[in-house]
Amino acid sequence: MSAVFPKWFNRLPLVILLLKGGGAIFGIGIIWYYFSPQYTDKGYAPKQPVPYSHKLHAGDLGIDCRYCHTGVESGAHANIPAVQTCMNCHGKIKSESEKLLPVRLAYNTEATDEEIPLEWVRVHKLPDFVRFRHDVHVNAGVSCFSCHGRVDQLVVVRQEQSLSMSWCLDCHRNPEPNLVPRDKVTQLAFAEEYIHNAEGVENNLEELHDTAPPTNCSACHY
Repeated sequence: MSAVFPKWFNRLPLVILLLKGGGAIFGIGIIWYYFSPQYTDKGYAPKQPVPYSHKLHAGDLGIDCRYCHTGVESGAHANIPAVQTCMNCHGKIKSESEKLLPVRLAYNTEATDEEIPLEWVRVHKLPDFVRFRHDVHVNAGVSCFSCHGRVDQLVVVRQEQSLSMSWCLDCHRNPEPNLVPRDKVTQLAFAEEYIHNAEGVENNLEELHDTAPPTNCSACHY
């Protein structure tokens, strides 16, 4: 009696197993590479309730980052400015602009019964298990440019870096390329030129700033 299936059919389970294993490894590789923060977060630029232009305010008008982000040198968060900060200028400048209506409503200058909160959409967000302090980095001489790029040239703010753990560790292991004189951390044009010109050059800023960033897990994780 002849065999129902040919001999090569005996190898079919092994072939299927290998294909499944290879497919699983390939799938994990795709997720690991293309679902990393480098691809899912970098370039994120959500629509905001008010079309605020950093290029106009920080770039053209030259307003220092710290005027709005008051906590960047003394606290963990850079903080979003209160509407009072906006109204310091816009109470007199473009005070009737339709684009600034949400700001005026939040400040309650439109004769409404209650304030309507201005809800900005967060751009940069780390996981809850990550501990990050702006003041530590700024006071160590890490420029705003290193993490946020040339914000003073952006009409719509976006996430410039991946903020991944490997990206953070690269800087912690070798911080010097991201260090500028402490009094220049918010001067983005200076920082960009300084950092680019210092590539491959010993500037001894790490020694000058006495900077030794930790690389142990508990430094950044709860």
